[in-house]
Amino acid sequence: MSAAARAQRAWVLDLLLLAALWGASFLFMRIGAAEFGALPTAAVRVAIAALFLVPLMVLRGQTGALARHWKAALGVGVINSGMPFALFCFALLTINSGLAAVLNATVPMFGALVAWAWFGDRPDGSRIAGLVIGFAGVALLAGRTAGLHGGAGDHAAQMSALWAVLACLGACLCYGIAASATRRWLQGVPALATATGSQLGATLFLALPAAWLWPAHMPGARAWLALLALGVACTGFAYILFFRLIERAGPARALTVTFLVPVFAVAYGALFLGERITPWMLMCAAIIVCGVALSSGLVRLGRRARPAAAAASVPPPR
Repeated sequence: MSAAARAQRAWVLDLLLLAALWGASFLFMRIGAAEFGALPTAAVRVAIAALFLVPLMVLRGQTGALARHWKAALGVGVINSGMPFALFCFALLTINSGLAAVLNATVPMFGALVAWAWFGDRPDGSRIAGLVIGFAGVALLAGRTAGLHGGAGDHAAQMSALWAVLACLGACLCYGIAASATRRWLQGVPALATATGSQLGATLFLALPAAWLWPAHMPGARAWLALLALGVACTGFAYILFFRLIERAGPARALTVTFLVPVFAVAYGALFLGERITPWMLMCAAIIVCGVALSSGLVRLGRRARPAAAAASVPPPR
């Protein structure tokens, strides 16, 4: 096998493994949140990830980089991990993991909107079309799922589902803001230092609320194992894998993980939790994916995509 073929195989394997890990994060969040509650689940996740990443950062000699940029790293961690993890855990108390993962695929669209507002990175006609298509898909999905169409379930259930969908979209907006904040204040900082600092910041942000809302009865072993896997594999190890993928394949190819995560999440939910996959959900997911592909610059109407256009919209780790 040639060196080029080995390199191609390496980044494709990284891409698939990362998508599998991030897809599993929705499964583990749902299992953990059922016993811990939303905020404690998010807090334990980031605390475990921080404990996993700190020794690696020290061994790689990046402590000084974090010390120089600790304020920005901790602040980004609140927006990039603390708030969105808590919002997704809240949503997963009501909606299934596959739906949450499909909504998570809108992150590049929010990233494009935030970059437009913050840096004046005005999207061209193709990317604007993608934003419209993507958010139309979200509206269709939310409308059917949250019972916004006539006669679907009782009012309380409809409102709970609606709030869950809005929480997922709020988490995606947080990711979009965090991407631009990282670009503004943490550009050039070593990836491992940024990742470690962000998890420390998220842990500090969630510690007191999680302690206040800690469950009265100790959660079972299944929930603890889910959070252990969530913190070590889906957060700590996934960070390392994500940045290695960017290094090996470039940000444009790394962006394609956004399309694969819902596939794994839906499969895990159906296989392990018995979640139902409806034709409507699959149709809306296809619309959202088309919108993300256009809005992120991976696909363009009438001409080939420019890889650089997608670089600013690479999604942060889940």
